[in-house]
Amino acid sequence: MDPTVQLELSVDRGSPVPLYFQLSQQLESAIEHGVLTPGTLLGNEIELAARLGLSRPTVRQAIQSLVDKGLLVRRRGVGTQVVHSRVKRPLELSSLYDDLEAAGQRPGTKVLVNTVVAASAEVAGALGVAEGGEVHRIERLRSTHGEPMAYLCNYLPSGLLELDTGRLEATGLYRLMRAAGITLHSARQTIGARAATAGEAERLGEETGAPLLTMERVTFDDTGRAVEFGTHTYRPSRYSFEFQLLVRS
Repeated sequence: MDPTVQLELSVDRGSPVPLYFQLSQQLESAIEHGVLTPGTLLGNEIELAARLGLSRPTVRQAIQSLVDKGLLVRRRGVGTQVVHSRVKRPLELSSLYDDLEAAGQRPGTKVLVNTVVAASAEVAGALGVAEGGEVHRIERLRSTHGEPMAYLCNYLPSGLLELDTGRLEATGLYRLMRAAGITLHSARQTIGARAATAGEAERLGEETGAPLLTMERVTFDDTGRAVEFGTHTYRPSRYSFEFQLLVRS
């Protein structure tokens, strides 16, 4: 059975919004809310067009726009299939692990590095510790539905909490911090973008030079102490930051 039959799809011909875009937005919303789950096969484009009273090129354009976003894939001999939803992360003090769970994703973590290192000048400045002093460094590869999404590198003051590799792979860093009695209060965050290095591309399943989203964050507890410095890279096809902007009166 075509899973789109169960969706309340409709188009407004009186709207200035193009018909293909109206349809693609409704399908994208169904994917992001887990109504159309990864692996779901969409039905025949001709049948969908007839049901909505649209031309086949309009339906094809709507589906192609989601293929271009990486949400759908056309497989020869199989059909059009849902690949995954893009995680829209709100700009608030939350962990990627918690955001993925809230979005109905299945987060997976592989710890690549879990060790104590000497603080570089950048890390020392961020955490407010002496340059060359010991800090804890962890590197993790975060995945959803078995596909890599983000590479996370975090530095914490030495001795802040027990960072067991097994626990880091089972849950999120912020959950471990809260469980250790650390009250997260605020953070200073910078978002950017750059081309993937060869190592990053290999880890994230991208081509060398592909665009990546970047995020750098220093997190503080309720005493004003810096408890974490993170530098993260994300696949933009799988991840985006969501802003809410207000007019200043």
